[in-house]
Amino acid sequence: MNQLASSNQLNPYAIQLCALARWISAKQWAPAGTGHYSVRLNEHSALATPQYKDKAELSPHDLALLNWHQSDTKLSPTLAPGTLLHTVIYQHFSNAKVVLHTQSVEATVFSKLIKADQYLFCGYDIQQRIRPQAQQDSGLNLAILDSNLCWAQLAQQLQNRRHELSSGFLLRGQGLYIWADSLEQAKQQLEAWEFLFSCELERFKVSGQL
Repeated sequence: MNQLASSNQLNPYAIQLCALARWISAKQWAPAGTGHYSVRLNEHSALATPQYKDKAELSPHDLALLNWHQSDTKLSPTLAPGTLLHTVIYQHFSNAKVVLHTQSVEATVFSKLIKADQYLFCGYDIQQRIRPQAQQDSGLNLAILDSNLCWAQLAQQLQNRRHELSSGFLLRGQGLYIWADSLEQAKQQLEAWEFLFSCELERFKVSGQL
């Protein structure tokens, strides 16, 4: 076991991130080892989950170091290419201490159904669990990014649209990215978003829009 893996075994954030990963897997929001999660260590680094590792079997020694700088970001070969978007989030959102990327059926289908580059959720009390100031009548906006680009181009698109974002976005056909200032808040936001996707998909069915 290398020095990083050994230190991760005792790192409370690594332990909590793995526990959250197992919870996400139990919800079936990370099929076939998809999705990737990270927790910030300092201004220029985080611990991140490896590519295609079964999240139900994740342990702290599996986590890899993710480093970034303004001019140069190189990913470890063990990390998913999509982890590059984590570095953009950490650099542009100072409150981001945790980043989660999940691929539930609901989030993926919803992102494919909505053709616009954003969607406004209105009338749900749970909106305030994601953003406290998001009142039911004013709505909660979620950006949707197209995924038909390479990861470097997606990272640039994310930078260009960062002013539209608060704590999450959909990547069309590839699930949901969310970030928060704690693992507990990230878990709460993820569950709230998934509830909203399920409600809207059900509403589309009932109203004949599907």
